Amino acid sequence: MKKIFVGTSWKMNKTLAEAMTFCQTLKEHMPQVKSHIQPFVIPPFTAVREVSKFMLEHQVNCLTGVQNMHYADQGAFTGEISPLMVKDTGAVLVEMGHSERREFFGETDLTVHKKVYASLKHDLCPLVCIGDSAQDKEWGVSGETVIKQMKAAIAGLSANEVTRVIIAYEPIWAIGEHGVPATPEEAEQIHAALRAALVELYGTDIANQIVILYGGSVNQENASALITQPNIDGLFIGRSAWQAEGFCKIIATVSELS
Repeated sequence: MKKIFVGTSWKMNKTLAEAMTFCQTLKEHMPQVKSHIQPFVIPPFTAVREVSKFMLEHQVNCLTGVQNMHYADQGAFTGEISPLMVKDTGAVLVEMGHSERREFFGETDLTVHKKVYASLKHDLCPLVCIGDSAQDKEWGVSGETVIKQMKAAIAGLSANEVTRVIIAYEPIWAIGEHGVPATPEEAEQIHAALRAALVELYGTDIANQIVILYGGSVNQENASALITQPNIDGLFIGRSAWQAEGFCKIIATVSELS
């Protein structure tokens, strides 16, 4: 059975002490879930090693990831983190392509593509964020925009490689403190278009193995309606999961309905 992923990225939030408090609370409140449900957290880099260590030592069913990674193994790239360094932390997921990285830090379809290859080379799991702007939505080109981003990220991957990639659809107009979540129907429409594009590239069997998450103002109120859509394979949650108790409630909802 295909894994259903439920996770959160903390962005530039939580000190190490706050991260460890989250981990302890998560351990105490983590619900019993079905075997195909896979929670994950993506802390700031300063906390990744300790969070990974805690999850392993306390047998908490929660993967860890990093919010960025350079595609080179080493070199004169001041301020960057290599795949080998990510491996050192115990993280297994690499978030890339987030709209904030694209807007503020020069992330492009090309650099995302290179990071996908670097992640797979080192047995890391690329979590590729794609998203449409409010203008894309207004002009009716949301599908074309995100399909282009996805195709650029996975270009040249074999069928075996592409099934190791996670796609996260995060409409730019839906994320952030003042974001308006996509309706379940809007999210499903985009997910179905992404799936159809994958079918064209790899065939139905492979396309159906690829995990496509929805992210964008996910909360306890809309999680159930989103996760029951046929082409939504999990949820990538923001601030609604930054407190461990809230995260656990959404995990429980997803497990119950998946």
